[in-house]
Amino acid sequence: MAQRLTDKKKKRIIADYVQLGSYNAVAKMHGVADTTVKRVVLGDPHMREKAEQKKEQNTADILDYMESQRDDVCKVLGICLGELKKPERYAKTTPQQIATTMAILIDKYTAFGGGPKEEAEEDGLSRSLRELGERLESDD
Repeated sequence: MAQRLTDKKKKRIIADYVQLGSYNAVAKMHGVADTTVKRVVLGDPHMREKAEQKKEQNTADILDYMESQRDDVCKVLGICLGELKKPERYAKTTPQQIATTMAILIDKYTAFGGGPKEEAEEDGLSRSLRELGERLESDD
């Protein structure tokens, strides 16, 4: 005989569904059939709405926290970039490690609109990356 779901378990299923958006994934997490998850989620629209509001609130809280840590993060990034600017760091580094570092920096820098615009002057980070790339090409 199938085990009956408690209210607490149903709420957890709904919350996980709101987070994941997949009946199948939630079913695997809770050891139930995907049809059970679907029935629970569709059976209580009020609870689903509350779970979605909670998810939005959690997201807002995380963004607020991240914003409050901005200065500290910028300091740490400054230290890291300072270390990456030291030429002696690259003497023992493989080309693959250098390329990976460059790719990560470029991806993160351009992902948030930090990339140079057509009319903008080249900034320090872009210039450093370009010069590093030129040195790597000249080493071949």
